[in-house]
Amino acid sequence: MQLFLLDNMYSNTVKWMEQHMLTCPSKFFTHIDCPGCGLQRSYISLLKGDVAESLRLYPAAIPIMFLIVFLLLHLANKYKKGTNILAVLYIFCAIIIAVHYIYRVVTHQIF
Repeated sequence: MQLFLLDNMYSNTVKWMEQHMLTCPSKFFTHIDCPGCGLQRSYISLLKGDVAESLRLYPAAIPIMFLIVFLLLHLANKYKKGTNILAVLYIFCAIIIAVHYIYRVVTHQIF
């Protein structure tokens, strides 16, 4: 019974997130996707268990998630080389975002 209630609560949370996604100001005013467009849908796909769809929507979603988790762990534990690792993770995420956005521009997927 408890498992059913947790599963129901989980699916209700995902449905609520799908219905209350934030609107991108760039997309709203210029009708052009920004480099962050797709992140919310990507995380919702991850919550549904669809990793392939998540990566298709926004390839940097999973690395960004790891970056945030490591940042929180570093703030709590003060790792010796934590700032260096965070810098590398940040650059890695930025490169993925830039390459994905350039790909979308070249293939005319931003409109």
